[in-house]
Amino acid sequence: MKRWIIFAGIVLLGVASVVVSERQKVDVPASPAALLYLVADTEQELARMPVSFARMPDAEEIRIGNELARSYAIREARANTPEATIVERYITRVGSELAPHAHRILPYKFHYIPDPNFINAFALPGGHVYVGGGLVALMDSEDELAAVIGHEIEHIDHYHCADRVQQQEALRRIPLGGLVALPIEIFEAGYSKDQELEADREGTRLAVQAGYSASGAIRMFETVERLHKEYQARAYQAQAKTPQEELSQVALQTLEGYFRSHPLPSERIAQIQKMIASEGWTPRPERDLRIAYLFWTAKAQTALAAGKYAQAEQLANQSLRLRPDQPRAFQALALAQFAQANFSGAAAAYRKILETDSTNAEAVALYAQALAAADRRSAAAEFRRWANEVKGEKSREVEVDAAGLSLLAGDAEGGEKLEIEFKVSGDPQAPVWIGELGWWHYLNGDYQKSVELLSEARQQRPADLKLGRGLAWALIEVRRYGEALQTLESVAYGQPSRPERAIIQSVAHWQAQEHDEAMRDFDIALGGQPEWGNPSWVRALYSPLVAQSIQEMQAERERRRQKTKATAGA
Repeated sequence: MKRWIIFAGIVLLGVASVVVSERQKVDVPASPAALLYLVADTEQELARMPVSFARMPDAEEIRIGNELARSYAIREARANTPEATIVERYITRVGSELAPHAHRILPYKFHYIPDPNFINAFALPGGHVYVGGGLVALMDSEDELAAVIGHEIEHIDHYHCADRVQQQEALRRIPLGGLVALPIEIFEAGYSKDQELEADREGTRLAVQAGYSASGAIRMFETVERLHKEYQARAYQAQAKTPQEELSQVALQTLEGYFRSHPLPSERIAQIQKMIASEGWTPRPERDLRIAYLFWTAKAQTALAAGKYAQAEQLANQSLRLRPDQPRAFQALALAQFAQANFSGAAAAYRKILETDSTNAEAVALYAQALAAADRRSAAAEFRRWANEVKGEKSREVEVDAAGLSLLAGDAEGGEKLEIEFKVSGDPQAPVWIGELGWWHYLNGDYQKSVELLSEARQQRPADLKLGRGLAWALIEVRRYGEALQTLESVAYGQPSRPERAIIQSVAHWQAQEHDEAMRDFDIALGGQPEWGNPSWVRALYSPLVAQSIQEMQAERERRRQKTKATAGA
């Protein structure tokens, strides 16, 4: 009797614990690894299930796969960019070369997931193969891509995907017709160790039969091994960084489940090496990854956004060597060169963009700005030479910038005529053009005229960020520091513009002898836009007063740093 009382007490305690835990809400940060962890653990349990399945007919497998693919497409609806379309077509071409060598003749379809954090590939039953953008970005050759696609084809070809469906049917006790609601992560997370190694072997064989090099599989696994080492380093050292810094935190979280459910990369490499030796496969040269230029351009843009201008320039040039006709790559190159005060190089890159699109107003303005920063004496003539080559009617942007460059060369007539014309035109764009003329006067050192034109333009467009920024700079030059700061306060600055707002504030505060406020803003500006610390860049683009103020603030910054260091050591 006593034992029953104890047993009942234990049961009641357990029930109470469950009730309390269900009522408590625990805030846990969402992680893409969470479901993959669950799937990986479930896979281990499924591998132990003493259940054998009758193979489902191919037609049923294809139907289920198509429904899952449709559901996934609706859930993951993405903008179909031209770049994504190019990559998907390329993946489809490579996959179509591999598929005829598979054992099962199925309607294979190949898809691209343009998510740079998705470092994975997976397959659905019936023939759907998906490759993530983060994985393709790590490849150097078409042979690596063929190895990945071959691996996923063999998950389908050897019924791994179909078995997963039937296992889920048994585990969840739901009919096959209801399996369209299965999370795609069930297929992303990988399979048993034996199945993964089988897909490695047969996928490599498939690639070799299609004419690819088996070394593509080895190089892909070597990349995975490097990622695995980085993942381990990050797991133990939160501040650890890879030299190439390829992995974002989101990508690392996604890889947690992948590494948990797949064999060690070293084991996968050893298997393929043994297979190459036993099959007697002769070495073949690997094929170029023809879409690599798209990923080099994307990497250049990422480096540019991070303020790594030299790296961005290198990546953009690498992309352009593979394919020279890329406006996006030239834009990344131009911005990177401009930020490093290589203004002539930036002008040449903008000229390349304008060769394919002479109506690109932003590129026209940046081309003129780069020419002026490189050499004010020759800029107007160089710009006119380009403008004369443009066929058809010239845009207003071309006229404004031509007049502005002529103003720097000592000829104000063109700008004066345009100013009068814009003021009476009634054109809704007139305030923008008047403001641009005002900025050219700023660059020419006529600050009072600059304030006049920019103030007039801003009265008509009070929320215009560019006009407000230009007016604030001009107001500093005429010692109206309070008005400059008020102008900034009335403009809604987004995060990308925060460093320039900070530098304007710092110069205004510095000139107003408010040094502590100035140094606070100066640190913000340098942290977000390092080119403010480049004297050549500042002198070419802003007034002597701005250049002098920044030089003085840099000296003050160093003085304060040394003082803090001395105090700490005392």
